[in-house]
Amino acid sequence: MSVSTNKKSLRRHIFDVIDLDQEESSLPARIFETSITILIILSILAIIAESFINYRYEGNIVDWVKRSDQNIVISHYFSLFENTTLIIFTAEFFLRLFTADFKYPEEQSFRTAAWRFFKSSGGLIDFLAISPFLFQLAHVDFRFLRALKISRLLRVLKLSSLTRSIVIVGDVFIDKRNELGITLFVTFVMLLVSSTLMWYVEGNVQPRAFPNIIATFWWAIATLTTVGYGDVFPITSAGKLLSGIIAILGIGIVALPAGILSSAFIERLERDPNMSLEQANDGEEPRQTAPEPTPAPAVAQTTNDCSDQFGQKFKFCPYCGQALDQNGQHLHK
Repeated sequence: MSVSTNKKSLRRHIFDVIDLDQEESSLPARIFETSITILIILSILAIIAESFINYRYEGNIVDWVKRSDQNIVISHYFSLFENTTLIIFTAEFFLRLFTADFKYPEEQSFRTAAWRFFKSSGGLIDFLAISPFLFQLAHVDFRFLRALKISRLLRVLKLSSLTRSIVIVGDVFIDKRNELGITLFVTFVMLLVSSTLMWYVEGNVQPRAFPNIIATFWWAIATLTTVGYGDVFPITSAGKLLSGIIAILGIGIVALPAGILSSAFIERLERDPNMSLEQANDGEEPRQTAPEPTPAPAVAQTTNDCSDQFGQKFKFCPYCGQALDQNGQHLHK
């Protein structure tokens, strides 16, 4: 019994250190999270720096192979740093898995809590960041997945208050998924039709620029989205006319999802009065709202009723609209 209690106490202590999402996070938890975040940034910077160095992976993904003698030392240090971060990130992942029941105390067992953490966004990000090394995938460099861990910077930068806004954004996309799906389908049809027409018009004149309908999709995307890179463009009169029509239609196509999402945000905020009030006041104290008025026939014809019910909050009577004096007194007529 004592061993089990001590083990649980140790796991609880570990959880308090590695989890910063608690309401009262300790100093060790903040130090741990800051250290991990710095390591994440250094790891991502190392991946970026490696792209400027003349060596690549060959064979097993954890084996470094130099391509020139001048990079032997650099390759060695990068390899050492890579293995060190791998060990730390792997240990962090399993520690979070080991203490998942403290993060989700409502779960019935440790197994269900661990599975819930594993399939959560944070758990999947951590697992994807280390999985390429755990499985030692050959010939493919999956280290870029570690960049997903940068999302944890939101907690360190005190942006956890945006969680409610992020939930609202997700709800908006879910609520309007059908409308957005229809918009995507219409866009695809427009791309297919415009690519086909442009290939028939310009294919014989510019076989290298418009070799087939699939290759013409690039021109259609750039034109329909009104980006217009200019690397591929029509030279015939019919092609220019078609390109202009597609560009004009593209303005409406691009505006469709924007209109759908903006109206959805307004609807969502109207359903969430607390969120709307916070945004309207922009951090100020909410204004005092008027009390529910008593039906006019129930108000007695005396000089004190308005004063008793409304005090000095109003300048005009909510019932008949006549001005109240400085004491809020008024006689209903």
